[in-house]
Amino acid sequence: MRTRTVSTALAVLFSSTALAVGTTGSAMADSSKALPISSYGDIAVDGVHKRIYISDPSGNKVVVTDYAGKVVTTVPNLPGVQDLAIAPDSRSVYAAVPGSDAVVAIETTTSTAAAQYGTGENTRPQTLAVAGGRVWFMYGKQPSHHLGSFDPAQSSPEVALDQLPGIGWYDAPELESAGNTLVLGVHGTWSGLAVYDVSTSTPVLRKQGMPSEAANYMDDFALSADGKKIVAASGESPYAATAINTDDLTRTGGYPTKADHPNSAAIAPDGTVALSTYSWYDTDIYIYKPGATTPYRTYTYDQGTPGGDTITSRGLAWAPDGTKLFALANSYGGLSLRVLDDATRYPVKATVSAPAKATRAKKLDVTGKLTSGKSFPSGSKVTVTRTDIDSPKGKSLGTKTVGSSGAFSFSDTPPAGGNVTYTATYAGDATHAPASGKDTVAVSRTATALTLNHNGGTYSYGAKVSFTAHLGKTYRNRTVEIWADPFGADKPKKLLKKGQVNSKGNLSVTVSMTRNTAVTAVYAGDARSGSKTVKSTAYAKVKVSTSVSKQYRTGKIGSTTYYWFHKNTDPVLTTSMTYYKGRQQRFGLQVYYQGKWYDADPEYFALGTNGKSVVRLEAPGESGIRARMRSSYVKGSSGDNVNSTTHGAWKYLYFTK
Repeated sequence: MRTRTVSTALAVLFSSTALAVGTTGSAMADSSKALPISSYGDIAVDGVHKRIYISDPSGNKVVVTDYAGKVVTTVPNLPGVQDLAIAPDSRSVYAAVPGSDAVVAIETTTSTAAAQYGTGENTRPQTLAVAGGRVWFMYGKQPSHHLGSFDPAQSSPEVALDQLPGIGWYDAPELESAGNTLVLGVHGTWSGLAVYDVSTSTPVLRKQGMPSEAANYMDDFALSADGKKIVAASGESPYAATAINTDDLTRTGGYPTKADHPNSAAIAPDGTVALSTYSWYDTDIYIYKPGATTPYRTYTYDQGTPGGDTITSRGLAWAPDGTKLFALANSYGGLSLRVLDDATRYPVKATVSAPAKATRAKKLDVTGKLTSGKSFPSGSKVTVTRTDIDSPKGKSLGTKTVGSSGAFSFSDTPPAGGNVTYTATYAGDATHAPASGKDTVAVSRTATALTLNHNGGTYSYGAKVSFTAHLGKTYRNRTVEIWADPFGADKPKKLLKKGQVNSKGNLSVTVSMTRNTAVTAVYAGDARSGSKTVKSTAYAKVKVSTSVSKQYRTGKIGSTTYYWFHKNTDPVLTTSMTYYKGRQQRFGLQVYYQGKWYDADPEYFALGTNGKSVVRLEAPGESGIRARMRSSYVKGSSGDNVNSTTHGAWKYLYFTK
């Protein structure tokens, strides 16, 4: 322990003291799941087994998830895997694997690679589709890509290449199919479409071309389930996707997308159209009902906020039954799958309005309303529940009929006080998504009497103090909690006791007072008695003592015992005090003059981790001087507020020849 020195000579202090006598502070998706992929190629949805297949070209794998986006398995060893296509019977998912010069069939019941169809050395198949009982694929490399196919039903399928002799494409066109219709779509600056009949093994061109409105920058296109309609995600400002008749490739309408040009398109079985745009701060997904050109539902994922996404190109896919829309999204954390459960149904907003306050056991009236872009079927109902202290899981109040305007109302007499929540739930229907709304009423309860003793008390260090909470009359609940929160950030608040009060309404706990402590009694309330919390702050002193050394004897002056020192001997004073990080002891010094004690300026000395502080007091160099010192802990000034101010005993010093 390092020794500190009080350098002010006592003789000087004595002189100055003698002279100084007399002076004095829009909508979020239903769910989103991160995907273990580093790149994105394509998405395919198996409606029979309710599985989603997502290709990862850089990872050489296909990730398989359930409809909630949870990863089920991974199909590995697929070098550069790109496009995916589901067989009409959902028994297989075909994957274009350019790194293996093959098309791989993934068996859907086990999600394993079951067969590999070699397409020839350096063919590198990239896009594919299933149509007319055959698997069609685009193969090759820039600047020449060609169409090939094979029949997977054959015992030893023979791969046919160059099925459109003399025709090649710089990049591999996108392939989409429906029945015996195969559509080739060229992406890029100058887009184009070609529609083929593939009812036989030889494709027959039905129509080739592109409406001028869709000819620029097509990133994706979708083909309807009946093969009669194409929606092209292309075009410059004013931004809109283009609806195209498959028979003659003429424009039949458009789908405006205000934010940017569309980069993905998907058509549900009922004709509902989904589009996405690569938009950072505006609408990301638009949903259009059949025949409509105004979106009835939109989704926005602001990239400027956590969870914000942009939808990848070719990143939309409907579940085959049209109940869900899946979207591949880029976010700050990587690629994720967004699942939109009710994209084909009109969104519904449910509101509930109840009084802010009410009296227990008296009737109150509640109103509510369902709002949607489409009227509700006659006789629609909402289910109403009441949640309160007695029914924390909710109690059904039955169903209420919704009027033609969407309004509903009901009355209730709350049996319990406290926060009472009324929830109205609409289950949804064929054209409306489910919705729920709620409102909370503060229902009166009888005030509860709760007291706690020893507030403001100060106790010696380590004293055992019994704190007693007294609970007055209540309805049912007789349980009280007693908590202790010791001063200092290193000691957390702690539950000391929880239990029922005794027959006198008391619950007691003993606290060892080593620090200032806020003791809190908490009563949670019940159906008729209000909650109540009371606090008592009690204070604990520190342990402090001082030992003196270097004296040559002790003796009394009057009735007071003094430590006697020669006039040139420096007294050494060792203070022991309860330790706390950063704590200092206050070294107080006084001298005696003409019958009175006078203060010197106090000094603060840090405690060692053993709680000790050693101070050497410089000798006065003359005799006849009397002084006294004491060590103190001063709340706040000593470096913390963990304990109550505590003064040690005076030590008296006398200097002789």
